[in-house]
Amino acid sequence: MKKIIFSFVLGVVVLTSCNNVRTTNDSSSKRVSLEEATLIGDETINSFYGDLELQNNFVTDESSEKLFDALDFQRASQAYIWSTPVVSFYTWMKEQNKNYKTGQLGEFAVFKSLKEKRGIVTGNLTTPYIIQFYNLSNGPLEVEYPAGKTASAFLDLWQRPIANMGLTGPDKGTGGTYILVGPEDDLSKYKGKGDYVYQSETNTIFIGMRLFDSRPEVVAEFKSELKTGKVGEDKMPTVFIENMDVEWSATAPRDMEYWKTLHSIINQEPVREQDKVWMAMLEPLGIEKGKAFNPDERKTKILLKGLKMGELMLRNMQTNPRFATPYWPGTSWYKSFDFTVAQSTDYKVELDERAIWFYEAVTSTEGMVNPKIGEGQVYMTAKRDKEGNLFRADKTYKLTVPKEIPVLQFWALTLYSENTRRPYDNGGTDVPSVSLDSKMKQLQYNEDGSLDLYIGNKAPKGLDSNFMKTIDTDGWFVYFRLYAPTKPFFDKSFQLNDFELVK
Repeated sequence: MKKIIFSFVLGVVVLTSCNNVRTTNDSSSKRVSLEEATLIGDETINSFYGDLELQNNFVTDESSEKLFDALDFQRASQAYIWSTPVVSFYTWMKEQNKNYKTGQLGEFAVFKSLKEKRGIVTGNLTTPYIIQFYNLSNGPLEVEYPAGKTASAFLDLWQRPIANMGLTGPDKGTGGTYILVGPEDDLSKYKGKGDYVYQSETNTIFIGMRLFDSRPEVVAEFKSELKTGKVGEDKMPTVFIENMDVEWSATAPRDMEYWKTLHSIINQEPVREQDKVWMAMLEPLGIEKGKAFNPDERKTKILLKGLKMGELMLRNMQTNPRFATPYWPGTSWYKSFDFTVAQSTDYKVELDERAIWFYEAVTSTEGMVNPKIGEGQVYMTAKRDKEGNLFRADKTYKLTVPKEIPVLQFWALTLYSENTRRPYDNGGTDVPSVSLDSKMKQLQYNEDGSLDLYIGNKAPKGLDSNFMKTIDTDGWFVYFRLYAPTKPFFDKSFQLNDFELVK
């Protein structure tokens, strides 16, 4: 009997000891911050995504769901930054074709009016655009390009220049035959069939043209001589769709249409070597080459959150570019383009640099990225006043433009919406309501030849000709463009003033 009692007591002691050990382990599972976590044993880790629990080194089932959500959210937000150049460009193509009926080869939209250009992300308002998109999977493209004072370019879907035409191209303004070949075609088959033969890394290409001489007879001659068609086939009749004056928008969407667009692009274009890692990131989100895009409720929610966070991250870097400094020390003026024409270097893809530009603007050419003395264009941008404060739509600011601006052609100050990044919509119907330039006769100059330009909610008395209006809470920024900049810009002996708040 004593042995039985002893055994029972011993069993109770052992059981109690075991319970005490487990209780001790539970109490050691203390709550720690993410940076303090050891990731060993039992821990409750306070993170950006809520409490994450480890038990015996394993992630608990509840925490597993949180971590998958966090992983997919991070990938979606970063995928937005990576994909911004192609989604923006594809959106332009889709909306232009829908609103201006330019979906067929040989159909070019001509954008001249404020309403027409207000659809383009940071479009310039001083020279007409002649634009068409084409898909090289339908066959290689041949363009008979006229001689003359023009500046034109082919760009791929990543908005990288394939080739220039006109004064900045190999023809140097004498014209010629250009052949564009798709990424999966054999370039050697077309050697000698055109004056200039190029291969694109994407099927979708952009054809953009600008004429420096706008005399009606010069424009008419250019239109009559421009011919396009597939290699080996008769040239298509060139159609110029103009004077439509249709309101439209090429700003990338902020809903699931963004991801649907990206899915369409991935399934129409070959995957470049440098983009394969992004394919791996997108696959768990339901964006996969060769498969339909049908995200469930969970993925839809995460994709929408990732899109909004990605845009917030880009908008922050657009306003506060941490890899760049003001062009003129002590000012708030930045020179646009902080990346190479190829968008990559020997050791990295210029991910943030290119994403910021293509969030805020569209297109890049050699003359835009690397202007030279007397050639190309310079894009200066500002989003803060002299005191370093961000511009507000409910206040008025003054910019004093010096008498001598170092350009061979002209300069222009254009107002853009921070919301859409398109030319500012203040209810105006003509270009001077949102863009003022040195070719305009109505501007009022100071006695010393300088010029005071105003942007804000109220024009100074008698200076409506020098004023661009802002409305409601639509934040704004500007581009100051210098066409054919000269040496004083490059050696910085010339400097723009900052905007000053009119009190």
